Amino acid sequence: MAGSGTSPSSASPLARAERFIWLTARVLEQRRFAFHFLGGAPEAVEAALSPYLNEDGGYGHALEPDLRGPVSQPLHTAHALRVLDSIGRCGGLRVERMCRYFTDVSTSDGALPAIHPSQRGYPAAPFIPVVDNPPGELLTTGPVVGLLHRNEVWHAWLFRATDFCWAAVESLEKSHPYEIEAAVAFLDGVPDRARAEAAADRLGRLVREQRLAVLDPARPGDYPVADGYAPGEHHHPYDYAPTPRSLARRWFTDREMERSLEHLAGEQREDGGWPVTWRQWAPTIALEARPMVTIEALRTLGAYGRVIG
Repeated sequence: MAGSGTSPSSASPLARAERFIWLTARVLEQRRFAFHFLGGAPEAVEAALSPYLNEDGGYGHALEPDLRGPVSQPLHTAHALRVLDSIGRCGGLRVERMCRYFTDVSTSDGALPAIHPSQRGYPAAPFIPVVDNPPGELLTTGPVVGLLHRNEVWHAWLFRATDFCWAAVESLEKSHPYEIEAAVAFLDGVPDRARAEAAADRLGRLVREQRLAVLDPARPGDYPVADGYAPGEHHHPYDYAPTPRSLARRWFTDREMERSLEHLAGEQREDGGWPVTWRQWAPTIALEARPMVTIEALRTLGAYGRVIG
C-alpha cells in the first residue's frame, strides 16, 4: 500500500497512483485498479458496474462523466462494454442485452449516435450537443463494433453496424484524433484482417500528413489542436496504439513511441494521478475522470513493458 511507511513523493509510480485512487476514485475505478494491479477479482468489478445498468440493457447514471443523469446512453454503454472486456467478461446475457439496447437506439443506417435525444433535460458536455435526429457516428460505433468482433460476440445488430464502420473508415479524409482512435478500435477487432491492415496503413499516412499525433513531446506547439478541442489537448502515439498489438503501432518508429511513453510516464502528477486533457466543463469532470485516465495510463505503460511498480 502506497501510504504505509513511504512518503508519496518517494514511492513508485504504481504506489503513488494507488494512493490517488483510494483518495479520489469511485468504487468502480477502485475495483478496476485492484483487478489490474492488485490481484482483485473480476466479480468485484462486475458488482461495481451493475448500479449503472438500466432496465433497457443500457447504462447511465454518469458512468461516462461528460453525460449526467440516469438515462441510458450509447457512450455510457460503450464504456461499460470496455470495462467488461478489460476483465475478460465480455459475453453472455449481459452483452446480449447491451446489443439489444444498441439495436433500439441505432440510427437508420444502423450506427450509434454520439448522444441519444433521451439526454435532453439532463446536464451534458457542451461539445456533445443534444439533437432530435442525431446521425450515426464512427466515434461511437467503431469501438463497440471492434470490441464485439474481437470477443467473438455475434448479434444481428453487428451486420449493418460493421458495414457502416467500413464505409466511414474507408472514406475518412480530413479527420481529428478521437475519430481516428475510434477507427483504430474498429480495425483492431474486425475479422477481415487484410482489409483492416490496408485501411490502417492509409489512416497512418493521414495521421502523419495532418500532424494529428505529437511526434516530439518537447515541441507540442508544432502540432495543431483540432477544432473544438481544449487548448493543449494533443494526442500522442500511445493514444492511437495503447498496446503494441494495435495496428496503429506500425505508424510510429521505435524512437517516436519511446519518446511518447516517456512523456506519458512523466505526466503523472504529484498527487499520483494523471491529468484530464479535454475540456472540463463542470467540477465533477476532473474528479471522476482522472482515476479513469490514471488506470488507462498505467495499463498502457504496462502493455509496453514499462516498469511502474
